[in-house]
Amino acid sequence: MQSTLIKNAKIVNEGKIRIADLRIVGDRIDLIADSIEGASSDFIIDAQGKYLLPGMIDDQVHFREPGLTHKGSIASESRAAVAGGITSYMEMPNVNPATTTIEALEEKFAIAEVSSMANYSFYLGATEDNLEEIKRLDPSRHCGVKVFMGASTGNLLVEDPQALDDIFRESPVLIVTHCESGEVIAKNRQELSKSKSEFTIEDHPKLRDDEACYASSSYAVSLAKKYNSQLHVLHITTEKELSLFEAGAIENKHITAEACVHHLWFSNEDYAQKGNFIKCNPAIKYSSDRDSLIKALHTGKIDIIATDHAPHTKEEKEVAYELSPAGLPLVQHALLTLLDHVNNGRMSIEQVVEKVSHNPAIRYGVEERGFIREGYFADLVLIDSDKATDVDDDNSLYHCQWSPFSGHRFASSIQSTWVNGQQVFNDGVLKEQVNAARRLTFKRGK
Repeated sequence: MQSTLIKNAKIVNEGKIRIADLRIVGDRIDLIADSIEGASSDFIIDAQGKYLLPGMIDDQVHFREPGLTHKGSIASESRAAVAGGITSYMEMPNVNPATTTIEALEEKFAIAEVSSMANYSFYLGATEDNLEEIKRLDPSRHCGVKVFMGASTGNLLVEDPQALDDIFRESPVLIVTHCESGEVIAKNRQELSKSKSEFTIEDHPKLRDDEACYASSSYAVSLAKKYNSQLHVLHITTEKELSLFEAGAIENKHITAEACVHHLWFSNEDYAQKGNFIKCNPAIKYSSDRDSLIKALHTGKIDIIATDHAPHTKEEKEVAYELSPAGLPLVQHALLTLLDHVNNGRMSIEQVVEKVSHNPAIRYGVEERGFIREGYFADLVLIDSDKATDVDDDNSLYHCQWSPFSGHRFASSIQSTWVNGQQVFNDGVLKEQVNAARRLTFKRGK
């Protein structure tokens, strides 16, 4: 059986950093010890004091398949993900056609089985009339149901109060929400229209402001409290919303909150340079909001960090503000942004691991992943904190071939990534022939 011995690694796990050796046998972590003697069957890697982390579990991505593969695919975006140290992902239902039936959901699993480079799961999309499909979801095999509350496209918008009550009362799986109030956005548009005839990207955080976010997220939280639902509110962007969430450890919470890497990095001050390339929903807000989100990571009001990776082509982005789609590609560089925060003293590497690996595993009940433990699946990423990464569009692995971080030099680099014990990325090279990825499974109740 294949075995790999990683020696002299700085293992970051469960709030501690330990210099140790780690042996992988097959798809599992077999042994962790201060010193492990190499066997003849071992492929030995000297980590030379580099950080070894559990792979990032990204609970929010848009990989665009089926129907939108000119933007990206499960194959292309999962390759960018493992190059960025993401070993598992959960993908959203707003594809074409939207994933609103169990049959459509399982078709996506079938695509991933043959094309994904990272472990995978997929959300069912809620509509105002697919409650019976939601009730068919299996908590051990399906990650959750996605509810667009107030802002969406196609038939995925759920605004009807009775439909929302039914979903929050009946869902057998975690409910994850995109929270922006369409009514508040419309009022903001009407008010801004009094002083200008044409909107620009600088108006984006004014149209989709903190009131639009708070009105919707507070509604979601009230429903979860009413029905004792399992609720995870995605991509919090405002200081105002933080009052809705409890501080502290994620264990035993039934209402949790998430921030995304771009909202922790950019602010409205970046619109002048980046323009539509950082247009996303919810909008990137103000530096005070960004700073409050980072503080909330320390208190535990923000439980998880994800990406909301959402690629569009350059041509789609390089149009007038109102016509440009919302979303940006992030998985290849997400972990690097957080390591820059570590380098700049805004968070610790132990905290990064908690928010991107441990807590997603706990919240979703991901089986035997998200931690560096003997017997767990060997989903690992080796970080070289002494080697910088220069980003430009040419070295971005996304199908859309651009990055919002082009021109930036990250202080660290992703040296290697393992998925289920197999090295899928090393020193800038993807191992395309490796078919290591698996469907995520979950151990949890309602």
